[in-house]
Amino acid sequence: MSAINPHTKLSSSGLIICLIAALVGAFLWSLAAGPVHIPLFTILKTLLGNVGHEHVEQLIIVEIRLPRVLLALLVGIGLGMSGAALQALVRNPLAEPGVLGISSSAALGAVLVFYTGSTDAFPFALPIGGLFGAMCTTAILFALAQRSLSTLNLILAGVAINAFTGAVTALALNLSPNPFAAYEIYFWLMGSFANRSIDHFWLTLPFATIGIMLLTVCAFRLDAFAFGEEVAGSLGVNTKRTQLFVIAGTALAVGSGVAVVGVIGFIGLVVPHLLRPIVGEKPSTLVPLSGIGGGLLTIVADNFCRVGVVSGELKIGVVTALLGAPFLLLIVLKKGKSLWSR
Repeated sequence: MSAINPHTKLSSSGLIICLIAALVGAFLWSLAAGPVHIPLFTILKTLLGNVGHEHVEQLIIVEIRLPRVLLALLVGIGLGMSGAALQALVRNPLAEPGVLGISSSAALGAVLVFYTGSTDAFPFALPIGGLFGAMCTTAILFALAQRSLSTLNLILAGVAINAFTGAVTALALNLSPNPFAAYEIYFWLMGSFANRSIDHFWLTLPFATIGIMLLTVCAFRLDAFAFGEEVAGSLGVNTKRTQLFVIAGTALAVGSGVAVVGVIGFIGLVVPHLLRPIVGEKPSTLVPLSGIGGGLLTIVADNFCRVGVVSGELKIGVVTALLGAPFLLLIVLKKGKSLWSR
């Protein structure tokens, strides 16, 4: 493995500072912007726990905007890190969190809850159903990994799961006896942070945190995968355990987010590609930085959904798809037949 260029380390440090500064700015912008503009002084005072005469504005921050931006940050970190880790694991720049079928399985679990009408009796049945769907797919992938399948075979299994869960979701929409319920499911699948409370954030936090920790741990092991699985094994890396860590980390970090906010695509695909020309392809550097970049991009996209239109609110899944699809086409056109240039 080649030595790290000191200039790369310096640019990585500078990039970390820039990303954190941009993330803080986007975070504060998300709290300030909206139908009711809130001054920065009021925001800082609220975050420090000082309640003054601006009680209504502080209530807007605490009850509406803060849970939303915290959830966007958490989900974005999971998406960014998962995308970078999967691309390093399979050595393919087109890999992203949805490739394992976890996102679609979480969506299916939530759709089935919608379909049964359980949300009327228990509001948190929706995210719990989504988490259950993600865990079911994770169990299947774990069982396949125990059979010592290659990474490519695991990805093919994920593609099959994606196709199956997508078909079942479409079937549920097709057979829905209530057109209004089908309409609600359809819009939920587009992804949105609207109307999410702090309880949704606390529900997602433990699962996403464990997933992020697993992805952080395996990031250093993924450096050896640049030369292939066999070479990584000869260097002393437990390739099966690394596979399991990436699968489990992606399932927890992404599945828990999808279960609460719906499907948000392309964040995990775009962010690593934006950072790779600056910091290089080493997963030990790229995976953590992609977490910061994913959180930043998700918050910015959500802010655009809220304040970027004259009336109403866009779905974040629509916005990320409008940005990500042309970016994906650009990658394909740029790389041609070789989708992974070393």
